[in-house]
Amino acid sequence: GNLLFEDYPGLAKTLMTNTFADALGCDFKRVQFTPDLLPADITGTNIYDAKKGEFTFKPGPLFCNLLLADEINRAPPKTQAALLEAMQEKQVTIGTVTHKLPAPFIVMATQNPVEQEGTYPLPEAQLDRFMFKMSVGYPDRADEDEILSRRIARGKDAVDVDVITDPQRVIAMQQACEDVYVDPAIRMYMVEVVARTREDPRVLVGASPRGSQALLKTSRAAAAMRGRDFVTPDDVKAIAELAIAHRIILKPEHQIKGLEAGEVMQSILREVPVPTV
Repeated sequence: GNLLFEDYPGLAKTLMTNTFADALGCDFKRVQFTPDLLPADITGTNIYDAKKGEFTFKPGPLFCNLLLADEINRAPPKTQAALLEAMQEKQVTIGTVTHKLPAPFIVMATQNPVEQEGTYPLPEAQLDRFMFKMSVGYPDRADEDEILSRRIARGKDAVDVDVITDPQRVIAMQQACEDVYVDPAIRMYMVEVVARTREDPRVLVGASPRGSQALLKTSRAAAAMRGRDFVTPDDVKAIAELAIAHRIILKPEHQIKGLEAGEVMQSILREVPVPTV
C-alpha cells in the first residue's frame, strides 16, 4: 500500500525508499514537490511528433514501481489530485486515454511536520488513500553511533544493496496475502475498532470503510510476515494505529488541548473486547 512519512529532514526517508526499491528490484523515481509543479510534470503529456504527424504519449515519473513524492504538501491541490487516480486505480488518464501503471505501484510520500509556511495540507480524500502514516523519528544515541560506525566502515556515502527479489515475486507475495484466513470473530473485531472511531465523542470524522479494508489487508500481511496463514487479534492491534489514526479528524476543542489521533486509537484498542479464537 501507499505510505506517508511525516518526519523531519535528514532522517533518511529518501535513502530508505531508494534502498527498499533496490532490494525489491523495482524501478524507483523521485519527484520533489514544489509550488510550481504541474500535474503533467508527474503524469506525463502528449507531445506532437512532426515526423509521424500525430501526438505520442511521453510518460512522466509516475510510471515506475516505487515513487517517492518528496514534500508532497508543497505542491498545489491540483497537482496533489493528479496522484489520486494513480494511488487508488493504478492508472493515469491523459485526455481521453487511460494508461495503466506498472505493477507493483507504490507511492511513498513525505512531509515536514514543522515547516508549514507555503504548504498545502493534504485533503482527507488523499490522506485516506495512504495505507499507513508513520514517523521514523530521531535515532537514539546508540543507533546514531552505529550509523556513524557503518559510514566509516563503508568509506563512502552510497549504500550497496543486494537485490533479493523482483517485481513479479512481489506481486505473487501480495496475492498470497489473499489466502490468509480471517476468522469471522476477528473480522468483527476489526469492524468494531473502526466503528468506535465514528462514535467516539472526541472525533469529528471517523474512519471510512476504506479504513476497514486497509486494516484487513495489513493484518493479513502482518500474519504472513510472521509465518502464519491466519490472522490473530495481536496482528490487528499491532498495525491498527498506523492504518487508522490518519483517517480520523478530531474535534477542534480536543485538537487545541493537544490530543492526538493516535491516543484516541490506543484508547479504543484498550476498550474493545479482544475475541478468543
